[in-house]
Amino acid sequence: MDNLLVALASMIVFALGASIGSFINVVVYRLPAKLSILWPPSRCPHCLNQLKAYDNVPVLGWLWLKGRCRYCKSKISLRYPVVEAVTGIIFVIIFFLFHVSILTIGYWAFCSWLLALSLIDLDTMTLPNALTKSGLVLGIIFQMVVGYLTEASVAGVIKHLMMGIVGAVLGLWLFEAIALLGIFLQKEAMGAGDAKLAAMMGAWLGWKYLLLAGFIACTLGAVVGISAIMLSQRKWGQKIPFGPFLASGAFFTLLGGEAILSAYLRLFF
Repeated sequence: MDNLLVALASMIVFALGASIGSFINVVVYRLPAKLSILWPPSRCPHCLNQLKAYDNVPVLGWLWLKGRCRYCKSKISLRYPVVEAVTGIIFVIIFFLFHVSILTIGYWAFCSWLLALSLIDLDTMTLPNALTKSGLVLGIIFQMVVGYLTEASVAGVIKHLMMGIVGAVLGLWLFEAIALLGIFLQKEAMGAGDAKLAAMMGAWLGWKYLLLAGFIACTLGAVVGISAIMLSQRKWGQKIPFGPFLASGAFFTLLGGEAILSAYLRLFF
């Protein structure tokens, strides 16, 4: 019976995440193009025919249509169902880590923002202010709610509020400093959007876990960048979007930040 309930909960959470992933696809396509993310309803970008509700079912709709528009038969990018499925999987992972709690709801939102920003950065090499700023504000509100629910006092709210603010300021200053160092060395080291994304991450994670997420991001970026150069996919000095690495660092920190920091402290102290 327990296994059945777990399977049912997983399917419901996955369906919810995949639905959010469908909306993330809309945001990623429309926001950089300065289009409304709410209107018009989903439609084929080629023939502009509005999609039927049953064609819009996350993941399954793409499979039913065999990856082509019902009307003009144009190809529908595989990325749409992949983003939906990945979002669903992320939602399930977070649900099993944090169970039914405010942390689960908050981190669902946080990861949705991270995924949207990562995809936009991959497509356009930009991180829209509309997402980084709204994500930062939401992170501050999240910290205050967690402080109230966990400590049930004004002191708890203030404590968590300050943790979010300090994390946001540290993220902004740290990555702005890296950008300024790049200018000094006459080499662009970090985009302005990366500092704003780091500030958003600091608001959600606090300063301690922000530093860990930043370290993971830099490590991943270095490994991927050097590997791409060795495989002749990129040249030295060629720009790569750093937003996806920051988002990955934040996600891995959510998954095991406490364990990683504990292992580090045991190893060196």
